[in-house]
Amino acid sequence: MHALPRPAWLIGALALLLAGCGGRYRAVSDTPVTIGRPYVVRGVSYVPAAAPDYDMLGRASWYGGESGNRTARGEKFRPGWITAAHATLPLPSYVEVTSLDTGRVIVVRVNDRGPFARGRIIDLSKGAAQALGLRDSGHGAVRVRVVEPPERDRERLRHGKPAAPRPDADPTALAFWRAQLAASGM
Repeated sequence: MHALPRPAWLIGALALLLAGCGGRYRAVSDTPVTIGRPYVVRGVSYVPAAAPDYDMLGRASWYGGESGNRTARGEKFRPGWITAAHATLPLPSYVEVTSLDTGRVIVVRVNDRGPFARGRIIDLSKGAAQALGLRDSGHGAVRVRVVEPPERDRERLRHGKPAAPRPDADPTALAFWRAQLAASGM
C-alpha cells in the first residue's frame, strides 16, 4: 500500500491547528462546578469546600495587572469584568459583596483562587472594585456572602456585564458590621 502524498500547506495547517489547542482558555461557563483539592501557599493550608451558608466580614483587595492570565478555573482573566478570587469557595460561585465603606452592594462571580495576603477574604477584579467604590483605596472592609442569583444575572456576569443593581446597604446594618469587624481586630 502506498501513502498518498500530502501537500505541504496541509501538513503545515494541521501542525498550526494542533499547536494552538494547548493554549486555549476554557469558555466561561458555570459547569462543571469544582471544589478542588486542599493546597498550600506560603506555608498556609487552604481546604476548598462547598459553603452555601458562607457569610463573612473582612478585608478585600483588588487585582488587575494579571490581565490575560488564566484564572484557576481556566478562563481568561479580564480585569474589567465583575469577578473575584476566593481561597476556598467552589469555582464558580456567586457572592454578594457589600462595601462597609461605601454601602454599595454588588453580585460577583468567583472564578479564581486567592487572596493569599494575611487578613484578606476576597480579591476583586478591577471592575468589581470600581463598582464597589474601592478601586482608589486599593482595599476596604467588606461583607461577603454566598448567593444564588437568578439566571439572567449569572448570564450577564458570564458575559462581563454587571448583575442587576442591588440597593445600598442599610446604614444601621453597616454600623453593626463595622463594629463587629473592629471587635475582631481586622
